[in-house]
Amino acid sequence: MSITDITAVITSFKSDEIITNCLNSIDKRCKVILIENSNNTDFKKRIENQFGNVNCILAGANLGYAKANNIGLKKVKTKYALILNPDTILSTNALTNFIKAFDELPNFAIMAPFIQEDINKKQLTSLKNTSPIEVKNVKGFAMLLNLFEFKEIGFFDENFFIYFEEIDLCKRLNNRNKKIYLLPSVEINHSGGRSHNKSINEEMELSRNWHWMWSTFNYHKKYKGFFISFLIVFPKLISAILRIMLYSIFLNKYKKKIYYQRYSGLINAIIGKSSWYRPKV
Repeated sequence: MSITDITAVITSFKSDEIITNCLNSIDKRCKVILIENSNNTDFKKRIENQFGNVNCILAGANLGYAKANNIGLKKVKTKYALILNPDTILSTNALTNFIKAFDELPNFAIMAPFIQEDINKKQLTSLKNTSPIEVKNVKGFAMLLNLFEFKEIGFFDENFFIYFEEIDLCKRLNNRNKKIYLLPSVEINHSGGRSHNKSINEEMELSRNWHWMWSTFNYHKKYKGFFISFLIVFPKLISAILRIMLYSIFLNKYKKKIYYQRYSGLINAIIGKSSWYRPKV
């Protein structure tokens, strides 16, 4: 196995300011399929001129994380695909350490870096060895997929625009007894919430809040049914309503918008509407 057996798949949306750092951290022997959720031909030309290993595909519109990633995954010719967010940076030995784990775990479905959240940083120092750790799910910012293991279940559920699509994918793998691992030897830094240009931060935050609530309800509904899902999100719905009222009184327009988005995302999910909201940028 070698680095040429891995293709990186990255979904971007107005990520001009940060994507270069990510692409610079990827070994140039690794092919990259970059799906840009727009029709920005200047972005495509610039990226492909700067990086000979990158094929930039313009989606033509903002299709979301799940659908755009599926476009890229279906074009991968190698045995393995590394899903990355634009705000990730690979350590110099990240890909080689993934490859070293192939012999030890030949039938894995997903591998991911051990550090998923800040809490993992403390846990890493206490590990006595660097053996892979089997888990039920991983975060979607960096996932190495063994594509053979996905033939039966497919890739991401495109009903999810953003959020919970990787949890859903892992759930479907779990249901078929497929293996998911964290690798303490692999380091991939993730900024989190910074995949887009700073100028659109406010609108992207509104979008994230809407979709987080929509996806929360629909993920639970997919596996637990409507009634249980409603009970799970009901406290969040009441909280959103109360906070809308509170911030209306205190004239905090931005906070009011945030909680209105959370309320709207939940209501749209509960009444069965699709994840239609798109950031106004």
